[in-house]
Amino acid sequence: MRRYVLTGTPGAGKTTVLEELRRLGHAVVGEAATEVIARAQAAGEAEPWRGDGFVDAVVGLQREWEAAAHGGEVWFFDRSPVCTLALSRFLGRPTSRALRVEIDRIQQAETYQRAVFFLANLGFVEPTAARRISFEEALKFEQVHRETYLELEYLLCDVGIAPPGERAEMILAALSSPALTNPPCGDSGASSQRSGRAS
Repeated sequence: MRRYVLTGTPGAGKTTVLEELRRLGHAVVGEAATEVIARAQAAGEAEPWRGDGFVDAVVGLQREWEAAAHGGEVWFFDRSPVCTLALSRFLGRPTSRALRVEIDRIQQAETYQRAVFFLANLGFVEPTAARRISFEEALKFEQVHRETYLELEYLLCDVGIAPPGERAEMILAALSSPALTNPPCGDSGASSQRSGRAS
């Protein structure tokens, strides 16, 4: 089974592209952080991301959803534990033991494909109950994501701005390239050495 990750700036359109991939008959897994936030807000917690247990809750749900995704040759995931590591760093928090263990696990098991689809930001961020971030802060978050994936030696395949259907087709077309180096995907920069560990 091949597990491909879609990531990028908050509000970059990952969810709509995932829905388009689903419509085309492909297996997809949604974003765990959004679900954790929605559940907490439904329980009366306005800003769950401020809680000490938020990051670990996301890690746990990502692991649960990954385990439930079986059957079929290709799956597309809305973010991965590497995104959760980037989130933890963006929030200025130390890497928890649960997150460190999860990063080590997916690195050693090569759970996700090394090629990661990085969706370009749309030039703005549409606020939602789960997304309360300015565009300026979103760009900083985007950079932390890039740096974190490259640190762990993933290949970032940039997906430009286009309607969701076209973006989905870009991604599917890229799958036919074994190295995923043809447009719209390319190496966004190589990391120095693979650490295999989060810090």
